Amino acid sequence: METLYQKFEILLRYTSLDFKRYLYEKISWDSRLVGIIGGRGVGKTTMILQYIKENLNSNKALYVTADDIYFGENRLIDLADHFYKNAGEYLFIDEIHKYNDWSIEIKNIYDSYPNLKIVFTGSSVLDILKGSADLSRRALIYKLQGLSFREYLNFFHNHEIKPYSLDQIVKNKIKLEDVKHPLVLFKDYLKKGYYPFGIENELHLRLGQIIVQTLETDIPQYANLNVGTSRKLKQLLTIIAESVPFKPNFSKISEMLNVSRNSLDDYFSYMEKAGLIGQLRNETTGIRGLGKVDKVYLDNTNIIFNLVGEKSNEGNLRETFFFNQMRLNHTVVSSKKADFVIDNYTFEIGGKNKNQKQIENIEHSFVVKDDIEFGYLNIIPLWAFGLNY
Repeated sequence: METLYQKFEILLRYTSLDFKRYLYEKISWDSRLVGIIGGRGVGKTTMILQYIKENLNSNKALYVTADDIYFGENRLIDLADHFYKNAGEYLFIDEIHKYNDWSIEIKNIYDSYPNLKIVFTGSSVLDILKGSADLSRRALIYKLQGLSFREYLNFFHNHEIKPYSLDQIVKNKIKLEDVKHPLVLFKDYLKKGYYPFGIENELHLRLGQIIVQTLETDIPQYANLNVGTSRKLKQLLTIIAESVPFKPNFSKISEMLNVSRNSLDDYFSYMEKAGLIGQLRNETTGIRGLGKVDKVYLDNTNIIFNLVGEKSNEGNLRETFFFNQMRLNHTVVSSKKADFVIDNYTFEIGGKNKNQKQIENIEHSFVVKDDIEFGYLNIIPLWAFGLNY
């Protein structure tokens, strides 16, 4: 126990409060049970340490990581019991998915210690979603996405910029007074700005490790798959990364990877839940998630560059960025005539020479252009959509 407290105090000492993620102010931290999920490396640990440092007496709080050697011989519920009896009030548990039967013990802690507030995080979206069924009526679950272009400008370059709504973006009401040439920074963001650790110049190695861990550990554990399946998943990721962009032909891919059609559907589902890809569905239904998959993208542009480097297709990069940034606050579906539909807005994505032909008869339609600094009329710069959160 003493060692856990020492580790906690050291982490707090080196936690900076200079930059906070978009989700920080939205979390109901005083709720009895809060879960924060998201992909590996997006900043969950830093965010909870910031909350403790800024708001709590460290004598009343304890942060632990569930893969600590302490839990090789000790149970989580015993830790909670000892902490509670010593006047502890806030228990923060990181990487909870690495603890066996975590959801059962969290439920027992919740039911046994009504005055104890618990916050848990999980890097494996799969295991958290799978295990949280028992906690569905107890836990508030939040999902943390990677850095937006706006957050990147703040964290990497100290530019304080407020979020802009979709209505403000399409009306070209964005003003970046401190950023004279956003395109240079935007190109850098596409390559290394989605993950906070990209600022440390070790993105390629760490992101590669994240992809491998997700494919070789998270998905096989979640779906009870043979570890060898990860090679097929990696092949599938590379196919998506190199596409223009990727419209799934399931029969062709099944033959290429030598897997059944049903297995392929499952692979796409697993990777989407794990945060490696995003599936764009069509607008055949008003219920989110039930439409047919029209296109498949990698989750973010940093993953594209990690997998295929400078061979990345520009059209794929542009659409991946748009879909990634806008899906957080909006339901994004495919368009029959253009690329995307959000509410009653239609968007066609392209380079600076993209014309209006595909959307000329569509009301509330916009051309989203890469490689332009400023928008006018119904033409909007692509980078502007990265200011949405």
